[in-house]
Amino acid sequence: MIKKIFVLCFLCTATALYGQVARSVNGGEGALWAGGEFSSFHPDFGSSRLVGPGAIFDVNVTPKVGVVGEARWLHWHGDGGQTQSDYLIGGKYRFYRWHRFDFDAKFLVGWVWIKFPINIGTGSYFAYAPGAFVDYHLNHKFRIRGGYEYQLLPSAPNIPGQRSNGMTPNGFSVGVEYRVFH
Repeated sequence: MIKKIFVLCFLCTATALYGQVARSVNGGEGALWAGGEFSSFHPDFGSSRLVGPGAIFDVNVTPKVGVVGEARWLHWHGDGGQTQSDYLIGGKYRFYRWHRFDFDAKFLVGWVWIKFPINIGTGSYFAYAPGAFVDYHLNHKFRIRGGYEYQLLPSAPNIPGQRSNGMTPNGFSVGVEYRVFH
């Protein structure tokens, strides 16, 4: 009789422990997403739009809060050889979810490197960038992202003979992300 009770308790304990491994109905949002994007930005110096590729990562810390990082190389279509490279990281907040869509706000900080047209000069600037993006979940592993970002570079352009009252590059990005782990 004691053996039967012991075996029954052992089997029930193993089942209960296995039940604790499964993801909670309300949780389970922790995930790392990584991907690429293509961006089109108005550089706020010159008249053309700069375009180029970028890399993004997104870590969900809680169901609504996470960390976002971006590296962007806007090296095409600049007036007189103008380019811009961005390296930004910061927080995000998902303020709404509707079916397969996630609507997020972000606030990033980092550095922006600019090569001005016609070899006027180059500069690296501290930047902060509020923005928003929408993710559309294609399936469990892939999603499409579209977003807008407004960068503020308070010390730019800092070129002799030019006013340094700050620059505000801004633009749109579209990309694809892959869930690295969940």
